[in-house]
Amino acid sequence: MGWKTDFRSIYYDGAPEPDDPDLAPATTALLVIDVQNTYFVRSDRATLSDAEQARYDAWTPFHDRMHQTVIPKTAEVIEKFRAAGIECLFARIACHTRDGRDRSLSQKLPGWNNLLLPKEEWPSQIVPELAPVGDEVVVTKTTDSALTGTNLRLILTNLGIRTVVCAGIFTDQCVASTVRSLADESFAVVVLEDCCAAGSHDLHLKELEIINMIYCNVMSSDELFSLMRLP
Repeated sequence: MGWKTDFRSIYYDGAPEPDDPDLAPATTALLVIDVQNTYFVRSDRATLSDAEQARYDAWTPFHDRMHQTVIPKTAEVIEKFRAAGIECLFARIACHTRDGRDRSLSQKLPGWNNLLLPKEEWPSQIVPELAPVGDEVVVTKTTDSALTGTNLRLILTNLGIRTVVCAGIFTDQCVASTVRSLADESFAVVVLEDCCAAGSHDLHLKELEIINMIYCNVMSSDELFSLMRLP
């Protein structure tokens, strides 16, 4: 078992194994999506009502995965890419206005995606463990896809990038939307399964199955390191 046979949907049952992606350092970039402070704020469980405690507990596996796997693994990828001189880019959800009037409709409707994250405030910032350094590019988006409503496509093209390695949250929302947009713009895409998470692990696994092979290649960070011969 490995990335060439894992995460296959019914569409690719029995299909030939994919070729290795082109991961030449000069034409490959890492894109870290929406790993921001706002998603890691938790209340004191003891102060919550029974219903709120149930919701708190439902989200505990996500927080455990983020702190134990996703953030450390993504930090390792960033470190290795920086050492090899490979571009690292970041996308975050944030609005340019304090009242969020520039947000997309999906971020104004009631519910999970109703986000008000003024760009200068602490909740909208990328977590310290993965913070950009130097002149690394950060795009600010008010949409799920990091390409829609930003100049990321132009930036990637100007940098000479042909393959984008994606990490971040949430697998079934902003990551998947970005992956589809990148594929539609004819970028090759790799998604690092251990550098992503969804609200539940079942949703994470299902979305990887949905996007794998048609929009991207799904693999682990260790498999990526092996393909790129990164120490």
